[in-house]
Amino acid sequence: MNTPQVSKSRRQMLEEFVARNPADAFGRYGLAMECMKTGDNSAAEENFKKLIAGHSDYVAAYFQYGQMLAKMGRIDDARKTLTQGVSQATETGEEHARSELQAALDELG
Repeated sequence: MNTPQVSKSRRQMLEEFVARNPADAFGRYGLAMECMKTGDNSAAEENFKKLIAGHSDYVAAYFQYGQMLAKMGRIDDARKTLTQGVSQATETGEEHARSELQAALDELG
């Protein structure tokens, strides 16, 4: 007798992937983004922090995390995160990312 297949959510699949591959930056970024998309800001924040701690050169994380913090009204934290991202993008030579991070930072005033 066949039991019905229960489909896993995108978040569950990403959580399992990250559990198996904790050093995978793209998987961690995907999980943070999925948590943010579904409104679980505390889990998103935890994953962004782990991603940045392990992969400081993953500049997209600074942008998304900074944007999330700004939407949460945590302007000082957003400013700090975006500033770190600008520095990191400058260091890694990612000019397009640096300009996007700087624009987001400028919007905060």
